[in-house]
Amino acid sequence: MKAITGFLVSYIKRTDHVIWILCFALSCLSLVLIAGILDTNFTDSLRMTRRVLFTQSIATLIGMFFAFILSLIDYRDLAKLWKLYVPISYLLLMMTFFFGFGTPERPDDKRWMMVPGINFQFQPAELLRIAFIVVFAYHIFKQRENINHPLCLAGLLLHGMAPVVLLYFQGDAGSALIFAAIITSMLFCAGLSWKYVIAACALISVSLPIFWHYILSDFQRQRMLGLYSTTEEDIQGIFFQQYRAIIAFAMGGRGGRGVFNTPHIYVPEMHTDFMFSFLGESMGFVGCLFVIAAMLVIWFKILSCARRSTDLLGCIICVGVFTMLSFQAIINIGMNISLLPVIGNTLPFLSYGGSSMLTSYLGIGLVLSVYMHSEKSMFE
Repeated sequence: MKAITGFLVSYIKRTDHVIWILCFALSCLSLVLIAGILDTNFTDSLRMTRRVLFTQSIATLIGMFFAFILSLIDYRDLAKLWKLYVPISYLLLMMTFFFGFGTPERPDDKRWMMVPGINFQFQPAELLRIAFIVVFAYHIFKQRENINHPLCLAGLLLHGMAPVVLLYFQGDAGSALIFAAIITSMLFCAGLSWKYVIAACALISVSLPIFWHYILSDFQRQRMLGLYSTTEEDIQGIFFQQYRAIIAFAMGGRGGRGVFNTPHIYVPEMHTDFMFSFLGESMGFVGCLFVIAAMLVIWFKILSCARRSTDLLGCIICVGVFTMLSFQAIINIGMNISLLPVIGNTLPFLSYGGSSMLTSYLGIGLVLSVYMHSEKSMFE
């Protein structure tokens, strides 16, 4: 017993307390908000049951456990073992093309799979993010001296585009966009030349008309156009979610209407993609500011871990996790307040979803691994 107590005391001294406390606080707030949604009259329409609260609780505990385990393992060793987990991650993603399923609203987006025997759904793209961040960081680290060589950069881009293309054809445009942001930030952090950055920006600008007319579907174009010219037909149709979210924020005001025993505004998927709108209605502007401030501190601490790292590998891993969490949160909040179109991304640590919660904590585990294994000796 003394050995276990001594180990835990040693761990607490070495780890980053602020990250743990804020992540746990947001996870607890998520459970409170889900319980509040269960207390409304929309339970049947949201397909919500007590199982949802139980699943979120278990996902939080499992996520924290694996974050704890990952933080104990040296991130350099994790990177070297990429042959064990990367093929499995891609195999699970490929299986969604044959055995995956979508939601009743978007049946063609086959991003989900069912675990046989336990009736548990998970999203392979979420878990692939963690494996990709580690292996892509390791690839960059191995090529760090030649990253601006055209052939070397081409190899890195091919590596990076593999999950983006797979996710696009799977129908998960939101995850594909997050992967693209992760790739860009990690390459930039590794010292990518500005000439490539400028060339990429020019290429993207020229390709926008092609992207708009031939890559985006009619549904996606309508989502974007609805932000700028909303008709009565849009409000009752494609813009219904965001319109209801705006009403929810307006009803919340400064301090909110309370989480429980309140006739809340109905917003479709208010327990997942639109959890932030329920937060705004129930806890008001103050509650939203608290969540945003907590996330900003977590992001700042992740970047501090990147700066603390004693090698490029740890730095790039932290930057990848930072981009994954921050970009996903910005997209989710942006679509909740009608600044961005709805593309189906959850809010890290808050939205309901076992896969999302587990992935967020796995990312934190990687960051803490860098934090705890980057201690400089007195001679460095």
